[in-house]
Amino acid sequence: MENHGSGFRRVLLLAFCVAGIWSAYIYQGILQETLSTKRFGPDGKRFQHLAFLNLAQNVVCLIWSYIMLKLWSSSAGGAPWWTYWSAGITNTIGPAMGIEALKYISYPAQVLAKSSKMIPVMLMGTLVYGIRYTLPEYICTLLVAGGVSSFALMKTSSKTISKLAHPNAPLGYGLCFLNLTFDGFTNATQDSITARYPKTSAWDIMLGMNLWGTIYNLFYMFGWPHGSGFEAIQFCKQHPEAAWDIFFYCLCGAVGQNFIFLTISRFGSLTNTTITTTRKFVSIVVSSVLSGNPLSSKQWGCVLMVFSGLSYQIYLKWRKLQRLQKKRKPM
Repeated sequence: MENHGSGFRRVLLLAFCVAGIWSAYIYQGILQETLSTKRFGPDGKRFQHLAFLNLAQNVVCLIWSYIMLKLWSSSAGGAPWWTYWSAGITNTIGPAMGIEALKYISYPAQVLAKSSKMIPVMLMGTLVYGIRYTLPEYICTLLVAGGVSSFALMKTSSKTISKLAHPNAPLGYGLCFLNLTFDGFTNATQDSITARYPKTSAWDIMLGMNLWGTIYNLFYMFGWPHGSGFEAIQFCKQHPEAAWDIFFYCLCGAVGQNFIFLTISRFGSLTNTTITTTRKFVSIVVSSVLSGNPLSSKQWGCVLMVFSGLSYQIYLKWRKLQRLQKKRKPM
């Protein structure tokens, strides 16, 4: 009876994590799309300084992680704050490119392109480190690459194009690919830091990354008299609605990180990957239905192709995890 109660509580906690991740990041996606496509005020101006979202996100997450460390973390001996300086550079440039891509391609296209993270990872692994991958792993990559490429080559609806600031598909997809490449370097550096400092908590990483992100973005946006940060603040003063959208965008990111850390600590990274992958698919559906980004039946076929590859990848990871657990069991 006790085991049944414990299992039910675990299911409830998992449902809570799913609801938290989905609601935080789906709403953040809606706000991101709104800020990149909407015309604000009677003058119909666009918010052109999308990189400012990254600075605002860094500041909010820096404050949030500091509070969480003070409230919940009792661990000592984590990585010093200065060790994150190099990861902070790639983590500043990468997301900036990803969000700038929304000026050139639609939100569903951006989500789909950024779902193909395995492509640069496998390219780097094969070309630089000489890693050999299995046939199923290549099948996953081909499904994702084929789906994203086909989607990119298909004609986008005139309604979707009219919302973009500067429609340019090759540039938009190129920025997304560079975003994924920089993310790969960021993840590798973070892994190196946690290997050197095993007592480093998720909150330590969040604090260090956002501290350097804040420093770099402040310099980039306010480091000279006519920096874009001054224009972004002036725009928010003139259009308070945009300022509120930015605030809630940042809050969603901080809350979403909370749920991701909780999911990984209680259920493992594979469960978290599954939840975040399905969330991306739902984000595309929400964008298509609510935000007026209609997709053709062929484009939906490409979306399903990409997420079939991602789902197959999750299945392969689960099977590998099962084999490892069987090996660890005592005879």
